[in-house]
Amino acid sequence: MTHPVDVHVGKRIRHRRWLVGMTQQQLAEKVGIKFQQIQKYETGANRVSASRLWEIAENLDVDVAFFFEGLEQEAPANPKEAVPSDLMGDKEALDLVRSYYAIPENQRRRLFELARVLSDVA
Repeated sequence: MTHPVDVHVGKRIRHRRWLVGMTQQQLAEKVGIKFQQIQKYETGANRVSASRLWEIAENLDVDVAFFFEGLEQEAPANPKEAVPSDLMGDKEALDLVRSYYAIPENQRRRLFELARVLSDVA
């Protein structure tokens, strides 16, 4: 049975790998393992050792603490502000974030303000 911490760390590995545009195969080659092992880490099926997590963090250009962020979040008091617990595991949400940051900054600010107005109306 998988441990919730292992699942969370795995999701954060997948999230960061996806954001930097790296495949499982590329990450596996950088840390000297097979891509199947990366798959197992990302699903939480296998626990990541401390030294391996350190190598993964170095290759994904984040601190090791990144993989534990959001682990102990409390549910928001306001349901309107609630975000699904697996937002970073949602491919559509990640596509949206990647696309958002590809927009020039001045247009991105305008899009952000539009989204804010629309969410207040809903």
